[in-house]
This record gives sequence, structure tokens and C-alpha cells, in this order.
Amino acid sequence: MRAGLPVERAAVAAGVSRASGRRLFEQAGGVITNAPTACSGRYLSLAEREEIMVLHAQQLPNAEIARRLGRHRSTIGRELDRNSTLTGYRASTAQHAAEQRATRPKPAKLAENQVLHERVQQDLTARWSPEQIAARLKRDFPDQPRMHVTHETIYQAIYVQGRGALRRELAACLRTGRALRTPQRTPDGRRTRQGKITGMVPISDRAVPGHWEGDLIVGQDSGSVIGTLVERSTRFCLLLHLPHGKDAAAVAEAMITVIRGLPEALRRSLTWDQGTEMAQHAAITMATEMAIYFCDPHSPWQRGTNENTNGLLRQYFPKSTDLSVHTPADLAKVAAELNGRPRKTLDWDTPAERLTMLLSTQDPVATTA
Repeated sequence: MRAGLPVERAAVAAGVSRASGRRLFEQAGGVITNAPTACSGRYLSLAEREEIMVLHAQQLPNAEIARRLGRHRSTIGRELDRNSTLTGYRASTAQHAAEQRATRPKPAKLAENQVLHERVQQDLTARWSPEQIAARLKRDFPDQPRMHVTHETIYQAIYVQGRGALRRELAACLRTGRALRTPQRTPDGRRTRQGKITGMVPISDRAVPGHWEGDLIVGQDSGSVIGTLVERSTRFCLLLHLPHGKDAAAVAEAMITVIRGLPEALRRSLTWDQGTEMAQHAAITMATEMAIYFCDPHSPWQRGTNENTNGLLRQYFPKSTDLSVHTPADLAKVAAELNGRPRKTLDWDTPAERLTMLLSTQDPVATTA
């Protein structure tokens, strides 16, 4: 499989049944670790060690050996100090020792550090992605390397058996909810995802706060809905409780209540699709003084921020479920959790932090509701 074969063909090549191959792959969490002897430019190769052996025997200084190999002189010094014996430095012996060190059993960082383990588990339970967790750990503990961990280490701790770090059940907290990891690249290294839409024109400048995008997320048999509003510059999300469905009067009432609670500087515009739930848009504009715009039919990319937010909200409100069972308190809790999740597009700030910073720089008179 490291050579690029799919699991079924790899199983046949290894001399086991396809079912056994799939079972072994699933037991490994869908993760293919690197070969123990794999070399990269970061580490010295056997050829470089042979060159070091020859040049060191000629009594050349470490700095000159490093210059000829294109390495730092401290790398050469450590290599000679670590692998020289009474009989001198031998390339084959040094290479064997390096390979043994690379394959030795290493305790998982998350298994050794209980404080780090609890923080990562807490963030996963709050539905943060491993990438978000890794980035915020560096921000929150800049001078404590022991509290830093890569997102790949977190994935390995979730999916790979025997790492002894995180429960496999936490995979359900990831956005995909998969119990098995799936590859994101083809064997030649290309990503499997589709590219971005070309020629996409944004509706408004994200640098200007106060522009919102809205939509409804729909439950089972289109019988229940929840309204969503997201501010473009901060990604701050608000949820509308609509227990009576998408009746235009009910949507207008809920929206007016929520928008009136916003500072005036955050009431510039709202973009929605052409759904009948917005039939009373003129009344909303009259009551809130917020301009309302409508997307072209079948053009969800014109509300890209809202579409992305709705995808995140599906972690809490799955399709084909009754959304009317959720109370206003439930919606407020979900919104608070989502607004407390760091975002890569915000340089790992949370939407709540960005909104707080935004309001702190506004004129108090201008932000009065």
C-alpha cells in the first residue's frame, strides 16, 4: 500500500485474502505509517556517511566536511560524536545505528503528558479539528514545547491502535465522523479534492464588518428548520429558533428580534437565497434598517461563508432528524460552541474573539443598538 496499491490488490500481493487485507487495514485505523528505513533530506544518507568517513580519515575539519556535503557543521560534529568508536568512524555501523534508533519503540507524546492529553481530549469533545487544536496549543502555550503537538500526531492517536493516547470513540467528534481514516492524496501525491470554482466574484468585501449571510437548515422531510446567520468578516454565527417551520411571518419576527440586538455598526446588509421564507423581507428592512439582498437561483457560492457554516452545524443537527426538538437554549449552546472554535481563516482566532476585537475598536456611539 505504501507503493500506491489499493487495499484489495495489496492483500493479494501479500498472500492474504481481500477480506483479511481490509480487516488489517481497518485495525490500523486506515493509516499507513512510513517505512522504518525511509530516508529524507532531513537525515544523513548512507552515501553521505561514507563521504564523512573518507573525509574524516583525511583529517579534514568538520566545517570543511559540512561545506562539501552541504550540511551544517554541527550535524557533522554530532554524527561523529555519536557514532565514533575506539576504532574510528565507520559509515555502515553509523547507518545501522541510525536505522535502529528510528525504529525503536517510542512512547506517544499524548500518552506521556497527561495535561496535554486532557486538553486535546477536551478540544476534540468540543468538536475542534486536530489542525485547530494543534494551532491553538502553540498560541496558548508559546513557551512550553511540551504542550505542542502536530495535528498528525492527534490523528494517529485517534485512529492507530496501540498508541495508547486517545479513545477511538473520539473519531465521532471529528467533522467527518468516520471511524476509518480515508486518504486525501493519490499515490503520486496529488490531492483528491476538487479545485475551487473559477471566476467566483464575492458579494462584498470581507474587510468591512456588518455584512451577513443567512439560510435555513432543514430537518427530516422538510418538516422542521433552524435559521442561520453568519457575519462575513468574523464568521460569528447566530441561530434562529423557528419551531413553527419556515412560515414567512415567523421567520421575519425571529430575524427582527435577533438583528435589533446587534450593534448598529453590524447591520450593513444580509444576503439570502430566493426562498419563500423571506417573503416579508421589506418588513424586516423597515424594522431593522438592514438592506437585504438575494442570491441568484441555484448559486450557493454567493453565500460561501454561510454554506461552510451550515456544514459545520450539521455536526450538531444531522440531516433526516427532527430539528423542532431543539430549544432556544440548545441553539444558544451550539452557537457559543461554534463561535468558540478557532478558525484557520482567522489566523486561529475564534469568531467570538474577532467580534470582541471588532467591537472594542468601534466608536461606542456608533455601536449602540
